[in-house]
Amino acid sequence: MQHRPPHILNAATNLLGICFVIITGLRLASAGARSLADEVAWLAAMLLFIAALNAYLAIRNNGAYAWQAIVADWSFLGGMTALAVSVGIAAVYL
Repeated sequence: MQHRPPHILNAATNLLGICFVIITGLRLASAGARSLADEVAWLAAMLLFIAALNAYLAIRNNGAYAWQAIVADWSFLGGMTALAVSVGIAAVYL
């Protein structure tokens, strides 16, 4: 079985950057007041940060704490879902 935390760390940090681009774009377009897209993008950013942090800790601890990989998995999935919802809301309202 493949060790997942390095893959989660890489993907979560990339998606975290995309969240910040979406938040910045919505702020510059003044579209944040018209929709919930920026709030959902902030939620996605928080979940992806938790995923990246726990993936890093799981790598650093050589998987000694299994809960870190589980938290990284679930927060990554939640962050991806929230990011998709944010993009969907932005697409509808813009």
